[in-house]
Amino acid sequence: MLEAGLLRPAAVEVLRRNDLGTVTSAAPDLYPHQWSWDAAFVAIGLSRVDVRRAVTELRSLLSAQWSTGMIPHIVFSPRVDDYFPGPERWGTDEAPAKPAGVRTSGICQPPVHAIALRHILDRGRENGGADAEAAEAFVAETFDGWLAWHRWLATARDPDGVGLVEIHHSWESGFDNSPRWDGPYSRITAGEVPAFVRRDTLHVGSSAERPSDGEYTRYLWLVEQMRSVHYDDDRILDIGDFRVRDVFFSAILAAAAEVLAGIADELGRTDDAAEQRATAARFRAGVAATVDPVTGLARDYDVLAEEWIGPLTVAGFAPLVAGADGVDGADLLARQRGILLGQQWMGHPALRYPLPPSTSPASPGFRCRTYWRGPVWPFLNLLLGWACARDSAWQLRGVLREASLEQLGDLTFAEYYEPITGEPLGSHDQAWTAAAALEWLG
Repeated sequence: MLEAGLLRPAAVEVLRRNDLGTVTSAAPDLYPHQWSWDAAFVAIGLSRVDVRRAVTELRSLLSAQWSTGMIPHIVFSPRVDDYFPGPERWGTDEAPAKPAGVRTSGICQPPVHAIALRHILDRGRENGGADAEAAEAFVAETFDGWLAWHRWLATARDPDGVGLVEIHHSWESGFDNSPRWDGPYSRITAGEVPAFVRRDTLHVGSSAERPSDGEYTRYLWLVEQMRSVHYDDDRILDIGDFRVRDVFFSAILAAAAEVLAGIADELGRTDDAAEQRATAARFRAGVAATVDPVTGLARDYDVLAEEWIGPLTVAGFAPLVAGADGVDGADLLARQRGILLGQQWMGHPALRYPLPPSTSPASPGFRCRTYWRGPVWPFLNLLLGWACARDSAWQLRGVLREASLEQLGDLTFAEYYEPITGEPLGSHDQAWTAAAALEWLG
């Protein structure tokens, strides 16, 4: 493993180079804007070296919150135009809920933000002085914004009240081209999609690492559908071709709501704390109810096809993120940890490092170099490690930490890694990868 004395300054330098002033670009070439859940992980890493800059990161993101409570998945920098699909393709200026003066996409990403907020608060208090004051003031000032975000997800995105967040585009999951979405996309016949020229394939070693043009056409068709109804939550339910209850997104909401409840307690907002604990319990139960009794993995649900989606992807370990209640819940988590450490996953003999691939090598859908179809994602390992610490699962956390630091020792800070060879793939100098390194180092 590379000495921490080399890894830490290299990670800090990545965040410095990606700093656009008040936001951090996800990656300097491929992702030159601010992404929602990237920003949360970036804030976690920044809190280890500059609490007040971490505050600025989340403050900037929250300034783009829609009046409904939604936090958009991209906030476009006015300094950069070289990205597709850009704000013109999204057309969100036509959406009544979008705030004036900012350019954003029209969809969301998983709500890791309360977890980042907790990190900022804890690091600020550890440092004391101006850092503590800045962190505590920020949390108090912005609490209502994070609360509105969770409330929107728990209502607009759980229209049937089943404790699972419904997504309307695979980009909302963050697992863009995962085998999880093959079934739903196979049933979509794209209508008229304006001509487009992709830019993402220009910034990777091979176009095989990225989604295909056919996949991209369907992605853009869903954008056209949502744009046609000005991103109105209710109307999307009637016209959208992609409606899936995302179990991993739901698990993150469960975890984040529990964290936000703890923050609410500290602020003396007891009613809000009780509400968030109820939200957390509802979505934990929703996640647990999806578990396949045969595989032991959680599943998504295709609302339009009325069927479960259960390929062998890392999303199947959603209960480990959500947490669990009672003896049955503890048994579920113990079983999942055993599966994750087993030979279909972290214990697979072909892996370069014992880290979870995004799709199991035992799956027929496994593609070792293709985005969410096999590669290892460092930020995801950090999230699993955080959940392990919350639940005192120290053995699994130790394996994740040691292997992650070994992997990140190449100093490329890659977006994702080939699981068999350990080769860095996708964009290099990825901000949330650097942030993960800083948080693992502590």
